Amino acid sequence: MAKDNGRMDPARTLALLWRQGNQPARPARGPRQALTVDRIVQTAIALADAEGLASLSMRKVAEPLEVSVMSLYTYVPGRAELVNCMLDEVLAASPSLEGAGDWRAALEQYARGGRDIARRHPWVPPLASARMLMGPNETAVWDGVLGAISGAGLTEREMLGVVHLVNGYVRGAVHQSADAEHDERRAGLSYDEWYEQSGPLLERMISVTRFPHLTRVWMAGVFEEPGEGLGPDGGFEFGLQRVLDGIEQYIAHRSV
Repeated sequence: MAKDNGRMDPARTLALLWRQGNQPARPARGPRQALTVDRIVQTAIALADAEGLASLSMRKVAEPLEVSVMSLYTYVPGRAELVNCMLDEVLAASPSLEGAGDWRAALEQYARGGRDIARRHPWVPPLASARMLMGPNETAVWDGVLGAISGAGLTEREMLGVVHLVNGYVRGAVHQSADAEHDERRAGLSYDEWYEQSGPLLERMISVTRFPHLTRVWMAGVFEEPGEGLGPDGGFEFGLQRVLDGIEQYIAHRSV
C-alpha cells in the first residue's frame, strides 16, 4: 500500500493523470462494476461537491465504492494525486474555443466556462493557487485559450499575462458570490430579508454630510436591487467587460 503523507509525487501523478503505465487488471471474479481510476475520481468529485474538499479522505471515497482503502491505493497513490485527477476531470467540461470568434469573444466564453465549472464544483477555485500538475484536460484548456488570443499581436509573456488576468477576475468573482451564499446560509436570511431588517437602521446611522457619496448611492435605491446593486449575476458580466476593455486598450496602444 502506498504511504499517503499528503505530498504529491510528480512522477506518479503525471502517470495517473495521463493514464500511463499498467492499470490493475479486472479480477476474473468479483463485482460486475470493476474498480477503475475513472470511477474512483468520479466518486471523489461527487463527495467533494456535496461535502467540500476539506472533508474528502480516501476512506470516505472507499465507502460508496464498497471497497477497502487498501484497494484504492492500488489505483491511486494517495489523496493529493486523487485531488489533482479530480481537478483535471472537471476541466473536461470547459467550452471549446474553436470558432468562438475574435480574441475577445473567445475570452468571454473562456471566462464564463470557468465560472460555470466553479459554480458546479466550489472546491475548484482554491486549487488554482496550489501546485497542481497539468493533465490532458487542463493542457487542452490552456492550449485552446492561448491559441484563441495568439492572433492579437501579443508576445508570449503578454499572452500568458492576459490569461492570468482573466483567471484572476473569474476567481475573485466566484469567491465573492460564494461568500454571499455562505452569509445567507449562516444568517438564515436572504439578502432581501436582511436588507429589510437592517436598511432602516443603517439609514439612521449614515449622515449625508459625513458620507455624501455613499448616501447618494444609498438613496438611489441601488442597494435594494438584486445582487446588492450588481445585478442577478453579481456584476460578473459588467466586470468581465471592463477587464476585456482594458486588454483591448492595451492591445490597441501597443500596436500604434
